[in-house]
Amino acid sequence: MRQECASLTLEQKGQKVVLYGWIQKKRNLGGMIFLDLRDRSGIVQLIVRPENSYYNLASSLKSESVVKVVGTVQERESKNERIASGEIEIEVEELILLNSAKDLPFEISEHTTALEDTRLKYRYLDIRRDEIKDKLITRHKIMMATRNFLSDHGFIEVETPILCLSTPEGARDYLVPSRINKGKFYALPQSPQIFKQLLMIGGMEKYFQIAKCFRDEDLRADRQPEFTQIDMEMSFVEEEDVMSITEQLIAHIFQEVKGISISLPLKRMKYVDAIGKYGSDKPDLRFDMPLEEITSIFKETEFSVFQNVLQKGGIINALVVKNQAANYSRKDIDKLTEFVKKYRATGLAWLKYQDNAFSGSIQKVVKEEELSALKEQLRLEDGDLILIVADQPSVVKTSLGELRRKLGHDLGLIQKGDYKLLWVVDFPSFEYSEQEGRYVACHHPFTSPKDEDVDKLKSDPGNCYSKAYDIVINGYEAGGGSIRIHQEEVQEKMFEALGFTKEEAQEKFGFFLEAFQYGTPPHGGLAIGLDRLTMLLTETDNIRDVIAFPKTASASDLMSNCPNVVDPKQLEELAISITKEEKEG
Repeated sequence: MRQECASLTLEQKGQKVVLYGWIQKKRNLGGMIFLDLRDRSGIVQLIVRPENSYYNLASSLKSESVVKVVGTVQERESKNERIASGEIEIEVEELILLNSAKDLPFEISEHTTALEDTRLKYRYLDIRRDEIKDKLITRHKIMMATRNFLSDHGFIEVETPILCLSTPEGARDYLVPSRINKGKFYALPQSPQIFKQLLMIGGMEKYFQIAKCFRDEDLRADRQPEFTQIDMEMSFVEEEDVMSITEQLIAHIFQEVKGISISLPLKRMKYVDAIGKYGSDKPDLRFDMPLEEITSIFKETEFSVFQNVLQKGGIINALVVKNQAANYSRKDIDKLTEFVKKYRATGLAWLKYQDNAFSGSIQKVVKEEELSALKEQLRLEDGDLILIVADQPSVVKTSLGELRRKLGHDLGLIQKGDYKLLWVVDFPSFEYSEQEGRYVACHHPFTSPKDEDVDKLKSDPGNCYSKAYDIVINGYEAGGGSIRIHQEEVQEKMFEALGFTKEEAQEKFGFFLEAFQYGTPPHGGLAIGLDRLTMLLTETDNIRDVIAFPKTASASDLMSNCPNVVDPKQLEELAISITKEEKEG
């Protein structure tokens, strides 16, 4: 009977076992051959003596050859505490080569030096490394913990369609041409949003799904074109009901997967407070260093740069970097200045407070009373570094928020294994898109506005707030949701506020709006990013590490070489033609 390599202990001493796996390493010591055999569970050492009839075969084995082994468990003379089976080894009695392996493109080891592109091209080899394998196992544990918890709490798992109608708002759709209905297209779902709301109208009351979603957008370290979310929806609930069951689920996952207890209920923070204090709607609370509002100190300043900003309705904020004045040279601060410019800040003013005196870029151009006010308001101590941005509110908050995040990592202010969770609530209903010249939905157009803001949807969209909530873990949005609009007249007002004509709304969402007329219960839900949650629990900052077969930053699969051209006959069947420029590209 087959056993797992890492499961063997001294309790099995003297027993005959059958093992299968890959040859991780081969060593010839004094004529005896030692082989490290690896399967998914881990490693066990094999020993083949010179008199063994399988000695020549053992001598010829290359790394990653696949073998079957029959042997007897015996105690090791030199024990290895770094592996689970380190107290024993297997005296080989039978060795069968099941498949050989050619020379590897990179070493299958914990700390490989292979470039990521090489590892992605040979992803099936990369998965053999513990670093990737263990992350995929953690992902499995999260999924199982989720399914068990939600099933125990009355949720029903329902699959929703992958081929859907393309709808506006949100990111760009991936389109799928229809062969049967030429000239028409399906869209891959960016989320199951409409379908899960229809399930509530259908009376399911508690739904969940571990759902594949697709967005055709620019990629980054924590984003992929296809991703997975833990999707939930409930009827007859308010915001606190959804947040309560979600944080219970998250606490259950942390306990099951990491053995970490999460104290509930989680902290709640309003969106305006998160932006005001941390410059982000997903603040990282593992370290301090809030944004300091210092506009009032300079309301009568003679410093022209600050004057001009204030005259244009701007603000002035600062970060106090404790006890770092001596550690940042002018060159270092110049690098920080270039960093904030990425977020449209025009510059970074700075001061150092050392030996009860100020120095820095603005020390000579601001008044003594302004410096004194800074010292008092910011509670400055000897050795503090003060970093200041003066600009329009959104620029100040974003640039300093990102700088705060960078400094937290650069200065080692974040303790490994520390988790800080919170809810950010009361999001704006809309955000203004300069690119489109109009207000767009902050979350999506089905998010319910606050009751008191319904009548302001068209007249004052910039001051409307929603029944929306995001769960934030260590500076990442791990999940988000809202109470949904369940009344047809409110949904129509929302569409109007977003610039849809009645005809456009009917064309894109007609089937959905009609469903509202047949008894729609109040409902709400949330989606947790499975990839991102796994990334957080495995403490990696690269989402590709937690997906079995991920895409690159250019949305390509280096292993299968996709996307790629297709047979012209397929395009002909779809009534699609490729332009000359596209072919050459």
